[in-house]
Amino acid sequence: MLAEKCQGVDMSEKKTNIKLPTPWRIKRYYFFIFLTVVSLILPWIKIDESHFFLLSFDKLQLHLAFVQFDMQELYLMPFLLMILFLGIFGMTVMSGRVFCGWICPQTIFRVIYRDLIETKLLKLRKRIKNKQQEPDMSLTENKIKKVIAILIWTALSLLASANLLWYFVPPEDFFSYLANPSDHMILVGTLLISALFLIYDIVFLQEDYCIYVCPYSRIQSVLYDEHTVMALYNTNRGGHIYNEAKEKVFTKQKDLQAFEPHAECTACESCVTVCPTHIDIRKGLQLECINCLECVDACTVVMGKLGKPSLVTWSSNYETIEKKGKTQYFRPKVLAYVALLVGLAAGMVIMGSKKENMLLNINKENRLYSISTSSDGRVIVDNAYEFLLQNTQNEKMKYYFEVILPKDIKGGIEILKPKEPFDVVPGVKKKKIVVLRTYDKLADDARHDTIIPITIRAYALGHEDEIVVFRDSTFTYPRADVIEDKK
Repeated sequence: MLAEKCQGVDMSEKKTNIKLPTPWRIKRYYFFIFLTVVSLILPWIKIDESHFFLLSFDKLQLHLAFVQFDMQELYLMPFLLMILFLGIFGMTVMSGRVFCGWICPQTIFRVIYRDLIETKLLKLRKRIKNKQQEPDMSLTENKIKKVIAILIWTALSLLASANLLWYFVPPEDFFSYLANPSDHMILVGTLLISALFLIYDIVFLQEDYCIYVCPYSRIQSVLYDEHTVMALYNTNRGGHIYNEAKEKVFTKQKDLQAFEPHAECTACESCVTVCPTHIDIRKGLQLECINCLECVDACTVVMGKLGKPSLVTWSSNYETIEKKGKTQYFRPKVLAYVALLVGLAAGMVIMGSKKENMLLNINKENRLYSISTSSDGRVIVDNAYEFLLQNTQNEKMKYYFEVILPKDIKGGIEILKPKEPFDVVPGVKKKKIVVLRTYDKLADDARHDTIIPITIRAYALGHEDEIVVFRDSTFTYPRADVIEDKK
């Protein structure tokens, strides 16, 4: 039936049907289902109270691959962002704008709204294969269906917005926060604004977002080369529908064949009517093409009726148009992206492996030292510090520390305050005033105070070998005349 509708097709030349491959559209549907299920389920999965990915501004934590990092360890985020962008750029160099057609949430949401809700469920649109013909909104029935479609998408937009927020506010907190909306207006506002944007974007802005708003379409052509794989119309077989000025010169097969007798294009324009971004793939490379490959499916069906392979293929200009040989997928440019991605991933793993199981900052008080005298006449020198600790574990723990002096220093430093280990609850920064004291003569400099390097070894009781950190600091010992004056 489809071939009979093609303009100018001589059905007397019809050949035995060839076996058609599984349409790319169906493969995309399965892939969209997979991505949707993963994105919905992943925030709910926890291992030792850690999520696969969570950037919590509420708890000042980053969860990555089920490992918790404090905001002070946010240096991992640049690695993630660089991997994301370089991954997309490398993907574009190899396979064109495949991210847009297969992974981008905008595309997935449009398929759900247009193909599933409007076409399959409500029959507002007649066929999935015709994306150019908009529904007749003068009909009351279609107006009602449109309202129903928007209401269904509104519910899905709220779910999609909530799903996005679950990567910033874990589900276990998200719903408890929603139960008290007046205390969490930022969360509620973000949820509603995100949902409203999705409604406007998917229902009204549609593919204009991909064409006019998304910056990716503006840089993709810079990344392309002759080996980049994309949806490509084979002018060698199909003929030239457009001239060099990109002006359409043929609308019927007989006119095209009069100019190019070998031309196989039937001028049915199935590849045009199925395109979600409203382009004609026969015109050549265009910024609007998102590599959804629906034009490939359309031409495969039409040419399959004639016993011929598709004129629109997912191929490279080097192989299909220039006919110079096979597409080189792993060429130097692609290998450079792979090397960068591997290097970034290795760097992130190395940096992440240095994660400390407790956080400790040590600040020395402005007063360098205080001096007093003991009952037996010894000079006492005290140094005060401010310790800022954070327990990054999931349970309350007791912490304490010890002072390590350089080997060439004769004498010792004791901990005057605090005398006993102290509790620190998870996720809360605890400030502790620490006083270190010495009764010994640690230095004998007649002109200057002596700055003695020390190491603080802090640890969790019962986990001394696992939860332990070392911090460098200093102990200031007075010059000799100050000590003598105090005796």
